[in-house]
Amino acid sequence: MNQILLKIKIALIVLLSLIIISCDDSLENENNDLVENIDTVSVNINEFGIVVDSLNEYSDVIKKNQTLADILLPFNVDYNTITSMVAESKDVFDLRKINAGKEYFVYTKNDSTETPKYFVYSFDKINYIVYDLSDSIKINKGQKEIKIEEKFAEGVITNSLYETLQQQNLSPMLALKLSEVLAWQIDFYTIQEGDFFRVLYNEKYVDDDFVGVGKIKAIQFNHKGKDFFGFYFNQGDEIDYFDENGNSLRKAFLKAPLKFSRISSSFSRRRLHPILRRYRPHLGIDYAAASGTPVQAVGDGTVIQASYQGGAGNYVKIKHNGTYTSGYMHLSKYGKGIRKGAYVRQGDIIGYVGSTGLSTGPHLDFRFWVNNDLVNYLTIEFPPSNPIKEEFREEFIAQRDSLWERIDFNMNMKKEVLTAN
Repeated sequence: MNQILLKIKIALIVLLSLIIISCDDSLENENNDLVENIDTVSVNINEFGIVVDSLNEYSDVIKKNQTLADILLPFNVDYNTITSMVAESKDVFDLRKINAGKEYFVYTKNDSTETPKYFVYSFDKINYIVYDLSDSIKINKGQKEIKIEEKFAEGVITNSLYETLQQQNLSPMLALKLSEVLAWQIDFYTIQEGDFFRVLYNEKYVDDDFVGVGKIKAIQFNHKGKDFFGFYFNQGDEIDYFDENGNSLRKAFLKAPLKFSRISSSFSRRRLHPILRRYRPHLGIDYAAASGTPVQAVGDGTVIQASYQGGAGNYVKIKHNGTYTSGYMHLSKYGKGIRKGAYVRQGDIIGYVGSTGLSTGPHLDFRFWVNNDLVNYLTIEFPPSNPIKEEFREEFIAQRDSLWERIDFNMNMKKEVLTAN
C-alpha cells in the first residue's frame, strides 16, 4: 500500500513539473511576442518634436491684421484657452504681436471631435514656438535641426561688395559678415574697383533650404593694394578673430558708424554749407545712407546727450573714456533704450539715419573728439589690439597655417609673420 501511494505521489510531482514547464514556455513565448511587438512599434515625430500619429495638420500664413483669435476660433479653441495662451506666453513671446507673413500650424485629433492639440508659430525658417493645448497649456521654444556646410568664395570688386556677391549668386548676408569681421580694419564705404577677397565660411541649411551664413573661418581682403587677414580662433575663455600675426581684430573703435554707405562730405576746415550757402568749417564726416539705416556706436561708452539740438536735429553724444567722445547728428529716431546716462557697447544701434535739423536729405553727420578737440576720425591711429595669449600661440599658428594651405591665400604679406619658436 505504501509503495502504491509513493508511486502516485511521484507521478503527481512529475505531472505538476511538466505543467509548470509548459506554462513557463508559454509565458516566455508570450513575452517574446510582446517584446517583438514593442520593437516594431514606431512613432512619427515631426520637425517640431510633435508625435503626429492620429493628428491632422493644418498650416497657413498669417494674414494682415489677423489675430490669434481669428486663427484659433475656427478650430473650436475657446476664448478662455486663447486668453490663457497669451497670459502663459508673456515671458516667452507676446502672442499679440504675431506678424503677417509668418507661417503657423494647428494640429487636431484625427477623429470626429477634431479636438485642437497643438498650435505652432514659426518665427523664421529655424526658430519656432509650440503651444500644447492639453489640460494645462505647455510652451516650448525650439529650433529645427541646422546642417552646416563649409563654403569657399572669392571675387574682385567691380562696383560694391554687395553687387559682387550678387553676381556670383552668393548671399548678401555674406557681405554683412565680412564687414563685421573686418569692421576695425576696413571702412567698407571706401572699398573700390579692383579690391578682392577670398573667404572660407559656413552656410546653414534646414531641410536642404539655405537659411543663413554661419561663422567666417578665414578671410583675406585686399583693399587699396593692402592685404587684411582674419582667422577665427577659440583661445579658451575668448572666441575672436585674429590677424596673421595673432593680434585681435577687435579694436577700441569701429572704422565707421554705418555698415554700408558712402562718404558724401569729408572733414574740412572750410566747406560751402549746402543750405546756408556760405563757407564754414565742417568738422565731421557725412555718410549718405537711406533714411532708417541703423547707426552703430563706434565704441563702448556712456550716452551724455540724446535730444534735439537745433541744426543737428536728433542728436546722440557718447563719452567713451577720458580721451574720446563721439557724436551722431540728424537721426530720424533714437535706438531702443538710448537716453542720457545709458551705457552702450560697441556696435549697439543708437539711432537711425534721418534728415532732422539743418539737412538737405538723409545722412549721418558723424563727429569725433580727442581731448575735447574735434578731429578727422578717418586719420586717427588707435592703440594696437591685444595679441593671442602666449599659451595658445602654437595652436593658433598651426590652425592659421592649415587654413592658409586649404584656401591658398594669395598673400602680399610682411615677412615678419608670427612664427612658433
